[in-house]
Amino acid sequence: MSPARLASGVWVAAYRRRLELAAIPAYITARGDETAGAVLVKVSTLDGQARAFERSFDPMTGERVWMVLAEGAEADVDAAIARQRDYDPDLWVIEVEARDGRHLLDEDGLA
Repeated sequence: MSPARLASGVWVAAYRRRLELAAIPAYITARGDETAGAVLVKVSTLDGQARAFERSFDPMTGERVWMVLAEGAEADVDAAIARQRDYDPDLWVIEVEARDGRHLLDEDGLA
């Protein structure tokens, strides 16, 4: 039996709160389906560069992990996110602004 999944809207609210407690600005730039929408996290380093992360499954362990969807020039990352949104209108997009690239996705409980 697979573990119960947290509703997307609840996960997004908890993630934003964790970022807020770490003094990392974050904004919801696209609101997806409250229950089952996938989530992308864009990390802007405020120097024209960015990374976008998507949740996926590690093929070796089967565990949920955050993988890089796109990285490089912010305009290119935004274009990759736009393509994903065209494909999946229920997708959530959270933009994190951190000069050091800190996003907290590697912390316990966020996979």
